[in-house]
Amino acid sequence: MSEAQSASAAQDNGSSANLVYILYLVAIAVGVTGIVGVVMAYMYRGAAPAWVQTHYQFQIRTFWIWLLGVIVGGFLTSLLGFGFIVLLAVLIWFIIRCVKGMQYVGRREAYPNPETWLW
Repeated sequence: MSEAQSASAAQDNGSSANLVYILYLVAIAVGVTGIVGVVMAYMYRGAAPAWVQTHYQFQIRTFWIWLLGVIVGGFLTSLLGFGFIVLLAVLIWFIIRCVKGMQYVGRREAYPNPETWLW
């Protein structure tokens, strides 16, 4: 890592982590921004301060769990017709995780338990 990258990582105030949360929320309507967000989280997590790394870890887990939920919900919808309930639950779960993450970033705090499946 270059000196300039090290200096910018040390001064990271969480704005890029906050941007990933915003991209995730926009993905509800647009879709592709979620992929952009998870790529950013993977790219920035190694060079970020420890408190921001917890957000990137949380965001990466959020993306993959969300994708799993959407696949399961879509499968159940096409197969049995009631997967929309799963999709609605996953949507609510996704929004809550993003909003809580943004609150912690706003306070400049590490995410307390980034490995959780809930909030």
